[in-house]
Amino acid sequence: MTITSAKFVKGIVDNDEALEGDIPQVAFIGRSNVGKSSIINTITHKKDLARTSSTPGRTKEINLFLINDTVYLVDLPGYGYAKASWQTLQKIQNRILWYLLTSHYKQKAVVLIIDAKIGLTDNDKEMLYSLEEKNKNIIVVANKVDKIKSAEYDTHMQTIRTVVGGHVIIPFSVKKKTGVQELVDAILK
Repeated sequence: MTITSAKFVKGIVDNDEALEGDIPQVAFIGRSNVGKSSIINTITHKKDLARTSSTPGRTKEINLFLINDTVYLVDLPGYGYAKASWQTLQKIQNRILWYLLTSHYKQKAVVLIIDAKIGLTDNDKEMLYSLEEKNKNIIVVANKVDKIKSAEYDTHMQTIRTVVGGHVIIPFSVKKKTGVQELVDAILK
């Protein structure tokens, strides 16, 4: 399967008619600066589709991208650290939790992006367990595998597998394009 078209639809902060239709939603979630937007740009082959920044917390809205006119990629703000006021951080956190855990919107899948070199942080584990409690279809993307020394790769991945359990894990590298086809197939199937 391939992505033949990708376009930004809109940024939302609350209930929105764009999410009310029959278009399946695949949510992308992860810590701030783990590479959510870069992954979206890589799998869609569009360098500037999702805005990237070295500043943590750049994404503040829920951004919708229409893929192949059949699936929404939902780029959520990152959790954890961000350069913002406490009130803004709370608003962002509440927006994430609302969309994923308490809204009436159903996700076809939730792509939990983690840093493969760091492994799952406490925030990542908390998100994983919250998604599991709501019986979400979780795909774990272990991003930045290119930063792991080859001698340590198997150990890092086994540690991630132990924490993640039976969920699909896709090793990914934006730089080396590792895992691109596997993620596209998982989203479009």
